[in-house]
Amino acid sequence: MSRTTLSRRLVALQSLLLLLATNVSAQATVDTPGQPSRTGVPGGFEIVGESFVSAMMIFLGTEDKVLFVDKVENNPTQINNHPAWASEWAVGTGEQRAMDIVTNSFCAGGNVLGNGTWLNVGGNLGVTFASMPHEDQTGQSGPYFNADGRTAIRMLDPCDDSTCEWSTSPVPTSERWYPTLETLQDGSIIILGGSIDGGFVNNIERDNPTYQFFPPRPNGDDPNPNIRAAILADTLPANLYPLTWLLPDGRLLVQSNWATAILNYETNEEERLDDIPDAVRVYPASAASILLPLRAKDGYKATILFCGGTNAQTERWGSGDFIPVTFDASPSCVKITPLESRSYEPEDPLPQARVMVNMIYLPTGKILTINGASKGTAGYGNDTWALGHSYADEPQYTPLIYDPDAPAGSKFTSEGLSASEVARMYHSVAVLLPDGSVMVSGSNPNPDVIREGPYPTEYRTEIWYPTWYRERRPQPRGLLAQLSYGGPSFDITLDSEDLFGDVENVKSVQVNVVRPGFSTHNMNMGQRFLELETSYTAYAANKSATIHVAQMPPNAALFPPGPALVFVVVDGVPSVGKMIMVGSGQIGEQPVAQAARLTAATVVPAEGGNGSNNGSNNGGNNGNGGNKGNGAGRLGMGVGVLVGAVGLLFGALW
Repeated sequence: MSRTTLSRRLVALQSLLLLLATNVSAQATVDTPGQPSRTGVPGGFEIVGESFVSAMMIFLGTEDKVLFVDKVENNPTQINNHPAWASEWAVGTGEQRAMDIVTNSFCAGGNVLGNGTWLNVGGNLGVTFASMPHEDQTGQSGPYFNADGRTAIRMLDPCDDSTCEWSTSPVPTSERWYPTLETLQDGSIIILGGSIDGGFVNNIERDNPTYQFFPPRPNGDDPNPNIRAAILADTLPANLYPLTWLLPDGRLLVQSNWATAILNYETNEEERLDDIPDAVRVYPASAASILLPLRAKDGYKATILFCGGTNAQTERWGSGDFIPVTFDASPSCVKITPLESRSYEPEDPLPQARVMVNMIYLPTGKILTINGASKGTAGYGNDTWALGHSYADEPQYTPLIYDPDAPAGSKFTSEGLSASEVARMYHSVAVLLPDGSVMVSGSNPNPDVIREGPYPTEYRTEIWYPTWYRERRPQPRGLLAQLSYGGPSFDITLDSEDLFGDVENVKSVQVNVVRPGFSTHNMNMGQRFLELETSYTAYAANKSATIHVAQMPPNAALFPPGPALVFVVVDGVPSVGKMIMVGSGQIGEQPVAQAARLTAATVVPAEGGNGSNNGSNNGGNNGNGGNKGNGAGRLGMGVGVLVGAVGLLFGALW
């Protein structure tokens, strides 16, 4: 045998093994979701404990672990002989552990990379008591032993075995306090804006109106260049935490002060849109904002909703006679579809005006509207007119549900919802959990831990439960552990219980992918919702169904790569979510394939079906054992075909 022939055969072997591995990986499925472990209070709140640190920032790291990050302050929990300002909460058991994050993460930003690593970027100077700057910025001196956090890029790979810890990138960002992070279509992150030092609002001396990337994109001798963004430079003083979303065409919508622009971050070109009406929405006006669910029926149209805020004109923010706590919040809601129109359009107003309000996706596509106050702004200080230290008053205790599909005039409702007993003011957070409930924590409009006064440092942590929480949940079998952009469709199976005994409920099924995001300052950076395209083959004889599901649309800008939760919703009731990986699991250009064409939706009538045929389609849908056999059977069949192909080819080659 010649060396050339052997080389050719080895290349063929390598290609076939790669194809085999790809097929195996593509078919990996998650465990079948079960039922929630909590009883819950449908429509209401339950206090589930006190957090180790006050929750200025939280995010869901695994199905069971929520990560908390605070500013440096005198939290009662200690780690390495100083107060902790980061921790981990196990949702299942309520157990917590302190974590050492080292640098001052005060008013940092955060998001998740395409490989699943979470970033926490920027912050403030190292401090002593009452957030006063420390003369030692190295972290070697008490009382809090914290270093300057303004250039820090903190990284965490979440885990369930308590072994993961925060680390710091050796390549820093430029000094940033109140930056925004958005994950891009290649799984990298853009870091936008902020200031180089603290203050209620920004000014020209401390402004950082630039953006950078992580991983860094070197330019010549500069390992991590700053690129000036005109939309940020032009919108002082209310340009901190600019509201930013990746659009389907790969550009960014950026909203800052009254201005709005579409930014091409690759070319640094901007397209200015109309000013936002009625109110300022960015910090410290602090409105709610959210990208509405992306759905095939709407052509995956990207529409961003803004609700609440403060109608303060630009010159008022830095004025000596500006007293935020006397300002009424705005009830205004507006929305914009920036790739279709440069103008905002009105939406139903909030029933109660709010600032510092969160909007959180529920697995059904409805949106929880929670937290905040009806007077004032975000921020705190030692001013004589402040409420304690708070710049806001009149907390709003009762949440709302926003329904994007409801007719005009009835988008918001509080029907069936009860009030919290905890005021959630400045530095409150909320994040979706896999069982469809929402963890709510924080509230600390104070320079350090203060346990008395009108709005003390808050550690009580609640879970809010949707009205459908106690309903029996669907238990879909066959959900993939990783979704690609385009590529072959896959099947999941639902039995009669999953369809609530009515085969017609198959027509209501949704498969929704949700990224809960990084919650801080009433934003959830990176929060995103996409409904996968589906069809079905349903069987009237045993009231079961096979749901045919397309992968993610072949456009990574619609839903950037990284971890997310997947839910299957039947008749308005979601399964418990499973954490999956969207995309390749790597940072870099994502593989994109042609979208699969789904078979037409069909209900096989009872007289036309038979048990064996239904069983083969549904993979044995009468128990959990059947679902694993179904997934493994499909996987084994694919492996068998490929192994057979290997044998035939090798027979021909050798």
